[in-house]
Amino acid sequence: MKRWSYRITKVGSLNNLKLVEEELSDVGDNDVCVEVKAIGLNFADVFTIHGLYKAAPRKDFVPGLEFSGVVIDKGKNVNNFEINDRVMGSVRFGSYTTHLNIDRRYVTPVPEDWSFEEGASFIVQALTAYYALLPMGNLKHGQTVLIHSAAGGVGVYANRIAKKFNAYTIGTVGTPSKVDLVKSEGCDAVIVRGRNFKSDLKRALGGRPLDLVLDAVGGKIQRESFDMLATTGRLVAYGLSNFASGSARPNYFNLARQFFSLPRYHTLELIESNKSVLGFNLIWLYDRVDLLKGMLDEIVKLRLKKPYVGEVFRFDQMLQAIRRFQSGETTGKVVVKIE
Repeated sequence: MKRWSYRITKVGSLNNLKLVEEELSDVGDNDVCVEVKAIGLNFADVFTIHGLYKAAPRKDFVPGLEFSGVVIDKGKNVNNFEINDRVMGSVRFGSYTTHLNIDRRYVTPVPEDWSFEEGASFIVQALTAYYALLPMGNLKHGQTVLIHSAAGGVGVYANRIAKKFNAYTIGTVGTPSKVDLVKSEGCDAVIVRGRNFKSDLKRALGGRPLDLVLDAVGGKIQRESFDMLATTGRLVAYGLSNFASGSARPNYFNLARQFFSLPRYHTLELIESNKSVLGFNLIWLYDRVDLLKGMLDEIVKLRLKKPYVGEVFRFDQMLQAIRRFQSGETTGKVVVKIE
């Protein structure tokens, strides 16, 4: 079978991402072949293309972590899916394509009332938010949670999940244009990150203890968030969006500046303050299928709203979609749709 894929010949520049026609191997005994209908974009995609993602290959690969589509073939050992089933899934790179073969364990049915775009906006965001809040963050009912980048795909789901635990949530955004969305999602307070962040956060807390911080920004904002944590508070870092570049290539001067601005946490400081800093990268959990499936089952039980899709691009607009995503001006999920 022939397929069209966006393949990166060599990391380092978005300009190295080329649309190519290539052969798709036969479906494996435990695999399903999916005709991809929608692709969800993630910050990890940008870091992968720029060569800044340690878990990714360095050349000649198809980026992308998330997709939805229709099963068009299956291996002889697959009995939980049928031809024409609508599915969504995650892959350890390889979703920027029209067709892919994937182990049946990494796909799940798309809910009947969801579009393909919504299906491609769920798994990575929901798993990241859930893992940060519960296994890592040890969220308890009624606690106070600070969610940075609350208008993004992970941020939206983090607030929805936290609200299921009756948490008091404070969302932060980079620009005022995103405030209304975060308010509409039910955040109890919204902060536009700026020079007065620490005083703004103190005011938003209103005397409440800050129990948990979810951070994908880094830098001074992360340090100030940590400083405001209550005793036994936890800061969970799952990304560094301030390392991202809005151009085709990485901005190495900005990377160096951001690297040296990263907060340093001394062991003695953590012990004396009785606070914790935790970090994770969801891609390293990819081989722990039972863990991921178990978390997805728990997420489904929460009965969360449909994913929030911010913008949709055509497959032939992949580069424009990535550039738009890099801009930092988008909200919710950016999706590429294949007609």
